[in-house]
Parts: sequence; structure tokens; C-alpha cells
Amino acid sequence: MKLQEGLTYDDVLLIPQRSYIDHRSEVSIKTKLTRNITLQIPFISANMDTVTEADMAIVLAQEGGIGIIHRFMSVDEEVYEVQKVKRHVGFVVGKPYTVSSGMLLAKVIDLTKAIRVEGFVVVDEDNTVVGILSKRDFMFEEKMSKKVHELMTPLNKLVTVKPGITLEEAKKIFHKYKIEKLPIVDREKKLKGIITAKSIQHYEKYPYSTKDTQGRYRVGAAIGVVNDFLGRAEALVEAGVDVLVVDVAHGQNEVALRAVSQVKKKFKEIDLIGGNVGTAEGTRDLIERGVDAVKVGIGPGGLCTTRIVAGVGVPQFTAVMECARVGRRLKVPVIADGGTNYPGDFTKALAAGASTCMLAGWFAGTDESPGGIIMRKGMKYKIHRGSASFLATADRKIKLENKTTQQLNTIVPEGVEAMVPYKGKVSDVIYQLAGALRSGMSYCNAKTITELWKNARFIKVTEAGFRESKSHNIEEL
Repeated sequence: MKLQEGLTYDDVLLIPQRSYIDHRSEVSIKTKLTRNITLQIPFISANMDTVTEADMAIVLAQEGGIGIIHRFMSVDEEVYEVQKVKRHVGFVVGKPYTVSSGMLLAKVIDLTKAIRVEGFVVVDEDNTVVGILSKRDFMFEEKMSKKVHELMTPLNKLVTVKPGITLEEAKKIFHKYKIEKLPIVDREKKLKGIITAKSIQHYEKYPYSTKDTQGRYRVGAAIGVVNDFLGRAEALVEAGVDVLVVDVAHGQNEVALRAVSQVKKKFKEIDLIGGNVGTAEGTRDLIERGVDAVKVGIGPGGLCTTRIVAGVGVPQFTAVMECARVGRRLKVPVIADGGTNYPGDFTKALAAGASTCMLAGWFAGTDESPGGIIMRKGMKYKIHRGSASFLATADRKIKLENKTTQQLNTIVPEGVEAMVPYKGKVSDVIYQLAGALRSGMSYCNAKTITELWKNARFIKVTEAGFRESKSHNIEEL
């Protein structure tokens, strides 16, 4: 048997070249997530329950990347996370939260706490606008038995606009009438959306953010390959998700390939990411079934123990190179998922042919990652766990599959749980990684990621060479 050599990022370095780039600020890291979605930065937050929910996805979109909401929750919960992202910003909020005129104030207050929204459009049973209820209308009201129609601002006192209004027209109306909300209604007074002063501010604050055609932040969401995966996909599409990710450890398994075909057939208008795979054959199989991007990585993640437990995997640098060759030939982007231990590894991953990189440990421990801060020996930490770790798997079996604790001894974990140091804002992490990437590309005389693919030349290094690459023979401050 002839054995193929497999390399990971630590085994290689990019060879510096004569560069005509004066400053790394000249470098563009704009790229393709899928066939149809463009990002300003090549960073995606991983669909893990200690990495990405709405807060993370919002900041990734603001910075020009995208977040993928994890699937380890109920369908309704995942839909809610997607909706939070889609409603966070956008010139027009297409489906604003509404209440009925007969709803009790007590229920309205419960609703404001549950969805963290302080104002509602008031509609009747036919979705006809009858008024607006803002926090200022009930802020000091003591009678919880009062109904919405007793507190709201009625339609005849509202400023409304018709569908098709432009951003500049809306700004003039806000300035003229000194209002905060602008309902969009048609000729029959049916609610078609709402524009808020806050939505306009957010829309203009982040000019390079990842937005859809309506100015809303883009967001992805994960689905599985068994049980309710089609129903979950349908609910997420209805909620406005921009891209679905088929989340499975072995993307070339027949059940996964079959699920990809079913999802793509039913939801042709939504981009679909398939994976994970680690070979050219796996990439080809997914592309033949219609995926719009391929996620590459079998076992390279810092919390993943698949290679140790199952004995299966491909070192990530080799996996990305092989999969990217197929992806470029068939014009389907490849996502490098995992295995990045140093900032320079992102330059290596993209130079190897990836269009984007999926990050987990880099973003875990930030303010925006799910979970609270833990104090230990005077230091701040947050919990981070692999999706196939024992606790993550046990949580799913108990919460989503109604398994008993006695049935948990059947779990064979392929991941671990850990504490990661608290890191502050994820935007600061992104800034550092983007700067390192631009610097690496400038060494390769590449102003774009496409040029990086063409110009990159690698050299294999020994363990001594890798040791030399790190700081050595000193005591760091």
C-alpha cells in the first residue's frame, strides 16, 4: 500500500515574494461564501452551541462576515435566533412584531421581556393597521388590566408611508415629524413593514456589513440530516435565513448526501452549504448534489477527538488543497473549517485554495458567544465544547430527544469540553485576524484572495523549522 503524505498548517510556510504592495491597507480580503453570497471578510463563526447564536451572528455580519446559528435547540428557538438577526438592522423591517388592540397590557409587558422589543404595530385580525404602541405609552401605567387600544397612538394620528419608499425619503420624514417609527401600509391599510430611526442608523453605520437586498444582516443556520431536518429548513427559510448549512460530521455519508439532495430540491432559492468532507471525492459528491459551498475538515478542530476516537481524518492543509482543486474547477467555494492555531494559519488556508475560514475557538470566550463568564483563580473564562462532546451530546438527547439519564451510557463522544479565557469583544478578535491576513497576503504580493491562489508558493518545514518560527530563547513579558 502506498501511503499519501498529509500535511497540516504547522508543516508548511508561505514563501515570501517580491511585493509591489506599499501597505497592507491596499489588500482586499473580499471573498465568496457561496456561489451567490459575497463577504467583505473571509470569516464565518462556527455553528456550535458555545459559539454562535444571534449576538455573534449580528457582529459577524456588521464586520463583513457571517454567523451560522447552531441547531442544538428547538426549531422555534432557532427560528427566533435567525429572526433576531434579520430584525436587528435593515432599512425596512419586513415583518415587524404586532399586537392586537384587545391584548391586555400585562401580556404586552410579558412579550416585551420575551423578545426584547419595546414597541409594536397594532393590527386587527386582517392585518390592518389600527395604531402603534410604544414603550412611552405604557411606561408608567399601573393598571395591567388595561387593553392596548386604551394606550396606543391610533392610526389617524400616525405618519405612514406606502411601499417603495427610498432611504432618503424616509430620512426626510423622520427629520420633519420627529418620530421614531414609520409604518409602511398599502392602500387598504395593510401592514407591509416598518422603518425605525434605529434601523436607519444601523444601516448607515456599517457600510461594509453583510446585508441582503432589503438591507438586513445576512445569517446562516444549521440543520441536521434526519428526523425533522426538512421541517426545520422550511421554518428557517420562512424566517428569512440566507444560507442553510447541512451540519454532519461525515458529509460523504449516504444519509447526508441524500439529505443535501432533498433540501436543495425543495429550497432551490436558498444557498446550501454541505459538509464536512476531507477529500476531493467528497467535495465532488456534494457539488454533484447541488451545494453552493463545501465545508472541509474532518477532525482538525481544537475540541474534536474524531481522529483519536475513530482513527479517521485528513490533515487540514492537505484536505483544503485537495478539496479546493475540485471546488475551483467546478466554481464552488470551499470553506476551511478548523485547524487554525495561529493567525498565520488563515493566510495558509486561503492560499491553499479556501475562500473562507470557519472559526470556533477564536470566537469562543468573547462577549458575544453564548454562556456566562466563570471566575476561576481570579481569571475570567467561558465554557467551550465540541458538538460531539459528551455533555453536548447528552444535552441534546435529554432536551431534544427526551432520552433518560440511564440511556446516556450509549454515547461515544468525539469531542471534549473546555474553558477558554475570556476575550472581550469579538470585533477586536476579528480586527487582529483581518490585519494578520492582510499582512500575510502582502508578503505574497497578493492584493486579493484570487491573486493569493495564483501567487502562493509553499515550503515544507521540519519540527525544528516550526520551532524556529515561534519566539524562542527569550522570556516573554
